Amino acid sequence: MTTKPFDTQAALDYARQWALARNPNYADFEDLGGDCTAFMSQILIAGGASMNHSPNGWYFRSLNDHSPSWTGVPYMHTFLLQNTGAGPYACTIPLDDVQPGDIIQLKFGHKPQFSHSLFVLSVGDPVSPENVLIAAHSYDSLDRPLSSYVYEAARALRIEGVRA
Repeated sequence: MTTKPFDTQAALDYARQWALARNPNYADFEDLGGDCTAFMSQILIAGGASMNHSPNGWYFRSLNDHSPSWTGVPYMHTFLLQNTGAGPYACTIPLDDVQPGDIIQLKFGHKPQFSHSLFVLSVGDPVSPENVLIAAHSYDSLDRPLSSYVYEAARALRIEGVRA
């Protein structure tokens, strides 16, 4: 299996292009619980990630044929941290260490688990919620400050690489 770096610039370019629109090559999950994590998956593909078609993998074939990790916040988190096969893999990082290309997931007070995924576009100095700008779907956002969200908890992931 070949390992290569994640192409952060390509991912950032994709996120900026599609943050306020939908790529017709992918299904829109907005009316099926939200499109935020599916958008993160598309960004990962743009950054060079290969799909993983294993039973517990990460893939998209159609609206009715995709892995839970393609669209589900907790499933993507688990896949990225535990993946040893094809596709992207990640590590957890402190929120105050985020940089462009990282994924932030939020937990809201009324939800029992993390339920929203954001892609970091830029980070100011010092790193703080006011200086972290994101792209997201499900309340489509481009250059939205992390501080504009009201959340109970946040966790961050850094894509360490991709395997094919």
